[in-house]
Amino acid sequence: MYRTHTCGQLRIENVNESVCLSGWVQKVRKLGAMTFVDLRDRYGITQLVVEESASEEIKNNVAKLGREFVIQVRGTVIERASKNNKIPTGDIEITVKELTVLSESEIPPFTIEDQTDGGDEIRMKYRYLDLRRACVRKNIELRHTMAQLVRNYLSAQNFIEVETPVLVKSTPEGARDFVVPSRMNQGQFYALPQSPQTLKQLLMVSGFDRYFQIVKCFRDEDLRADRQPEFTQIDCEMSFVDQEDILEIFEGLIKHLFKEVRNVDIPTLPRMTWMDAMEQYGCDKPDIRFDMKFVDLTNVAKGKDFAVFNEAEYIGAICAPKCAGYTRKQLDELTEFVKRPQTGAKGLVYVRYNEDGTFKSSIDKFYTPEDLKVWAEACKAQPGDLILILVGPKFKTLPQLCDLRLEMGTRLGLRDKDVFKPLWVIDFPLLEWDEETQRFYAMHHPFTSPKAEDIPLMTTDPGKVRANAYDMVINGVEVGGGSIRIHNSELQSKMFDCLGISHEVAQEQFGFLMGAFKYGAPPHGGIAFGFDRLASMFAGLDSIRDVIAFPKNNSGRDVMLDAPAEIAKEQLDELGIQLKN
Repeated sequence: MYRTHTCGQLRIENVNESVCLSGWVQKVRKLGAMTFVDLRDRYGITQLVVEESASEEIKNNVAKLGREFVIQVRGTVIERASKNNKIPTGDIEITVKELTVLSESEIPPFTIEDQTDGGDEIRMKYRYLDLRRACVRKNIELRHTMAQLVRNYLSAQNFIEVETPVLVKSTPEGARDFVVPSRMNQGQFYALPQSPQTLKQLLMVSGFDRYFQIVKCFRDEDLRADRQPEFTQIDCEMSFVDQEDILEIFEGLIKHLFKEVRNVDIPTLPRMTWMDAMEQYGCDKPDIRFDMKFVDLTNVAKGKDFAVFNEAEYIGAICAPKCAGYTRKQLDELTEFVKRPQTGAKGLVYVRYNEDGTFKSSIDKFYTPEDLKVWAEACKAQPGDLILILVGPKFKTLPQLCDLRLEMGTRLGLRDKDVFKPLWVIDFPLLEWDEETQRFYAMHHPFTSPKAEDIPLMTTDPGKVRANAYDMVINGVEVGGGSIRIHNSELQSKMFDCLGISHEVAQEQFGFLMGAFKYGAPPHGGIAFGFDRLASMFAGLDSIRDVIAFPKNNSGRDVMLDAPAEIAKEQLDELGIQLKN
């Protein structure tokens, strides 16, 4: 037995007990004839004391100790003379009677402490050391807790956890696939699943009724803070349900997680149509922790000598409360912010509604104070507020205004990480038009059902068809999305026609699913949550990396394993693959 207790377990009631502990050396301090050692494991830290009366063997072993040495000690629990109320074990310490070095350590490349001196790259290279830090380990422990809560909640709702294959067939829609060459079938490739979408639908055809899986998914796409090449979904599907049934079940799941993990009571989630989200917030994942909704000034701002406004398709405004005192420098900063390539606005118009009731605008020479007052009334502005205006093509300006709104929300401290405002976004368009390829693409995926009343529009005006689709959004982050699925071959064929997918291609890619529908498919639908995103949000993090044990960097590389990497020519020959020079 290497230990009788963990390093976070002993308390004042354990005084005079003989114990055995094992762990990593956090710190060694020599104070005169006595030496103190902080011993750490996953559970906490316990202070060891080597007294002057200790044997020479113990003293010699202690003298050799360095940070991150793995040791085993036996000794007696005593009450600390100088207590440490910052740690749970701070009332006691261990007088060392035996000490064994189990494993020596080189000096680590960064300090194994919450406030470390290691940068991102070095910590990712030595991720196994980074995971020793309590702040990182707690994120992984939180993830574990959430996974168990999800499993228990869904199991109680009669869901069955079913594993689906990792080696599947490549499909043309969606993100790029990661492909895996087959040695036994040279020239042919598996794909790693972007999601188990078709497989979970087949489980519904199989009569499983309620399925879930906490599953790895793979997408070869450009990365950012909330994306990884491999990520985890809480993947779910249900039979004999409509949209309302699904929203009720999974709203319950989210409320349960918030209560159990954060002790937060979430009220009934509001619902917002996709069109309202776009027109009021400029995106389909609105952050409703603060107001600042868009105001359409198109009809009230035109008609003067200002050509920029007169020629604009859309004039949109937000009202920033108590910001009329912004300096010229601050307003110039906001102008530069919206002109960034990632936002893409050509400029910014402002109207100060001063505390004394007067107005000051960047376009004063075109508009009278009476005109500006009309704008202020439309924006429900009060004296002391600042009105910010962007113009241009409507569906280009709305996202720009969204960026500006979020920036103002951040500047005004309105995006508190400890405040959670989830909502459902519903009634998405079924299809979205791509100018470059001159064709429609599925907004969600090709298996999403249109609203029954919009089915006739699929042949006459596909762009107006609404989907039985829904996203859960929390604080401006899409954490989950799903839809009611198409469950008959005829409607599925009509969907493929809208997407420009021929009968032959559809048969080749999805023949197995359409064939299954011929044998009695129940009405079904589902949802998938980004588990990494949920966990990072509950942990109060900006990036999903810190809730993943071994993440990739922004280039999709695992710098610890040095992957991806070249493989031997013999392996390529076995696979029948020849690389381009």
